Amino acid sequence: MKLSILTLAIILLTIKSGAQNVHVNLFAGMSNYTGDLQDKRFAFSQSHLAGGLGISYDLSDKFSIRSGVTLGKISADDKNGRNKARNLNFTSNLTEVNAGLEYYITRLTDHALTPYVFGGIAIYHFDPYTTDTSGTKYFLRPLSTEGEGFVQGRSDYSLTQLAIPFGAGVKLSLSENINVGLELGLRKLFTDYLDDVSSSYVDPTLLFANRGPKALELAYRGGELKNGSSYPAVGTTRGGAIKKDWYYFTGFTISYRLPAREGGGGSEGHSKRHPKYGCPVNVN
Repeated sequence: MKLSILTLAIILLTIKSGAQNVHVNLFAGMSNYTGDLQDKRFAFSQSHLAGGLGISYDLSDKFSIRSGVTLGKISADDKNGRNKARNLNFTSNLTEVNAGLEYYITRLTDHALTPYVFGGIAIYHFDPYTTDTSGTKYFLRPLSTEGEGFVQGRSDYSLTQLAIPFGAGVKLSLSENINVGLELGLRKLFTDYLDDVSSSYVDPTLLFANRGPKALELAYRGGELKNGSSYPAVGTTRGGAIKKDWYYFTGFTISYRLPAREGGGGSEGHSKRHPKYGCPVNVN
């Protein structure tokens, strides 16, 4: 969070000084995740709308720094996967603040169509929840469905964590000041509890005693199914703790370069010429 605020502050100071290579960026697309309730590495099924707003500054023809806020949502249901007998599901809103660096494979000043890659750091917030058979909403972390907080070796997981965003995209210049693009952004995480599923089933008596009947009810929901099974034996695998969860954004971008102020004295990087919209400006 502090890193992103610092980056935004630097860029805003650049705007105030009249720099020409500052862009306001919009993102609109889809969010999804990879984890214990999602069988495929990448999927459009069970995805949700996502959007973001950011700002970037061109350091040169091939490098830009960027920062922004992205909002999304993720969910998954065992009914749509291989482990139907477990019958778990979750939903979580995502809020992410990020900062990073873009590298353009070809220079924006020479090509109307430019592929790029990016990487950086992010802070995100999530909070998985589900609904019971009556439709009542329950946040899962306080229920400690795998014994977090009272079983030895299983600590409560934080709802606000660090992530490493990286990905690739392509930008198309519509004019000297407007670019549109397509971007895929992955987030490497350091938790396996994005979906509140990670390791193994705990002793149901212990779970009931520490978190109550609702925690026991939502830790294993196979009994809700016709001919469903009862709570599994203690230590039975509930999720795959070895592989951490991921989330990702896929969608369209639009970028608007802010015009320079009169006498601003900004950078000459991208403002002097464009591959389709004119020749280099003669500055005397």
